[in-house]
Parts: sequence; C-alpha cells; structure tokens
Amino acid sequence: MSCISKGNTMSRNLLLTTAALSSTLILGFAFAQTPSAAGTTTSSAAGGMTPSAAGNMTPSAMSPSTMSMGTIADIVSKNPDFSTLLTALKAAGLDKTLAGKGPFTVFAPTNAAFAKVPKATLTALLKDKAALTKVLTYHVVAGSVKAADVVKLKTAKTVEGSSVKIAVMGSSVMIDKAKVTKTDIVASNGVIHVIDTVLMPAMK
Repeated sequence: MSCISKGNTMSRNLLLTTAALSSTLILGFAFAQTPSAAGTTTSSAAGGMTPSAAGNMTPSAMSPSTMSMGTIADIVSKNPDFSTLLTALKAAGLDKTLAGKGPFTVFAPTNAAFAKVPKATLTALLKDKAALTKVLTYHVVAGSVKAADVVKLKTAKTVEGSSVKIAVMGSSVMIDKAKVTKTDIVASNGVIHVIDTVLMPAMK
C-alpha cells in the first residue's frame, strides 16, 4: 500500500508541476503580445528605434554603415580650429548655405589664419555683412573639387565672382597667398581644403 500511495503522490506532483509550467508559458506569451503602457511597442536596442517620452522616434545606436556624413557646415561647427570661421559664417548667414545641397569646395581658414588679419580689420568685417559675405564667398568654389584636380588648375572661379590663383610650388599648393595645409576633408555636400591664410578679394 505504501508503494501505491507514493506512486499516486508522485503522479499528482508531476501533474501539478506540468500545469504550473503551462500556465507560466501561456502568461508569458500573452504578456509578450501586450503593447506597452504608452500604447506603443519598442524594438530591440541593436540599431532599432525607441519611442521617446515625447512620442517622437529617436535612434538608439547607429552603426557606421547607417550614419550619414555631415555637411560642410556640420564639419566646421564641430572642429574647434574653425571656430572663428564659424562665427564669420553665422554673421554673414552663410552657415545655412553650407548646410545645403551644394556641392561646394571650401578653402577653409583656421583660427590661426584669422589671427593674421589685423584685429581692427576683422572686427570691421564681422560688422559689415556685405563685405564679410564677399570675403567668405571668395573661399568657395561651386562643385566638389578634390586635391588631385585642384593641382591641375591655374585659377578657379569662386562664388564671389572673381577667381583665385592656384600654384604648385614643390610639395606645396598655394591658393593666392595661402598655403593648403590639409586636403580632401569630404562632406556630404562637397569637400574642404584647409588653408593657413584668409583669402582677400579685391574690395571695390
């Protein structure tokens, strides 16, 4: 009798365990199919989109292959060596232009290049939008012109209207009186070549 009793007890325990496991699985499945409290569902964190508190969709983690390349304006704004150039572009309202479709080629002066300009001259330029626009557009050429093509040119017509002179002197490339110190910084809307001197067009 004791053997039969033990057998019945084990059978009941097995049935109870099976029933409990089934209930857990059913509840888990039902929960997985239920939307979140906000009425939305969230995707996985691996490159997915997660709803923000305001209800907007914000990227979680973007892989390099999905990241878009920044515009010329983006690159200038993120590089501390171009902070004076950025100030000038904003003063002239050209930062939005260089965030546009393009393409553009920009000969970008560094802060050190702007430091060569007499302080009084630079201050006056920043206050004169027309003159500042003339100077800045003299640094821009329509189209995306890489270094390999720049060195083949003698001149390049700028957006300002007049042309810069281009000369190859040994291992150096000169744009008017400015030396190119870095080439082919590629943006989504063109290319940047860094120069060590601010280019000055003929001011009428």
